Formats: sequence, structure tokens, C-alpha cells
Amino acid sequence: MTLSRITLSSGRSIELTELRMSSSYGGMLEGYPCKIINDMRVGGLQRQAELAFPSRPVHLVPPSREYPDQTPGAFGPVEVLPAVACIGALRSTAVASELDPVLHRSALIVVWFQTTLDVPSGEDADLGLRSIRWEELAQDHAL
Repeated sequence: MTLSRITLSSGRSIELTELRMSSSYGGMLEGYPCKIINDMRVGGLQRQAELAFPSRPVHLVPPSREYPDQTPGAFGPVEVLPAVACIGALRSTAVASELDPVLHRSALIVVWFQTTLDVPSGEDADLGLRSIRWEELAQDHAL
């Protein structure tokens, strides 16, 4: 079942078939968001996606980072990721034009961060998500 359709900047239509969302800082008991913590969170989310979908390529959309307070603490300045961490399973028509469109699809697992709990959809999806280079990153497979 398709949760939503997203139109990439290239014009390709892709389908979101699975979406996992979590708080970017869920479970953080002490400290503050900083570059070290954020790098670990981003890398950990990418590894989580690779383990959950071992037969599909995984792509990370680099998250935006905000610096609301330039006063450095013990681990450097405060650095904040968007509030929602996402792992999405996406599919589309086959990349290779010689493949039978009835029997083949392309797939890609994407890791991204967004500010809201909204399911990305249409041309309103985050620009980073819509800018994915599908033809370079996705993998064709038989149904």
C-alpha cells in the first residue's frame, strides 16, 4: 500500500511505502544537542536503516543544523537537528529503461530529518527529499 506519492525535482514520481518516525532527541537523558551528539544520531539512524533493509541501498539526506546559542559549552556550541528523524522505504518505476515495467521496480531507503510529523507528499515534501538523485541511487529489482 502506498502511504503517499512524492514528486522529485527531476519530475519522477516515487511512492512512500513505509515510514518510521522518531524524535531526534528521544531518550537523551542529559547533556545538550551538539555536533558530537548529532553526528552520532545521524550515523546511528543510517545504520539502523541499513540493518532494517539489508537488501536495499540506503541514502542519507544531510540534515539542516541550527545554532540557536553560540555560547560554547563543554562539547561546543548548541547544534539542533530538525525534531523528527525519518526512515522511509520508497519505490518507483525501474531506472533501466530496458526492463519490463510490469515486472520491475526500483527501490531506495532514505534517511532524513524534518520539522513536523507530517507524511511527506507531492511537491510539498522537503526540498532535500525531493532532490534525491533517484537514477543514481535507487536499485532495480524484479517483483
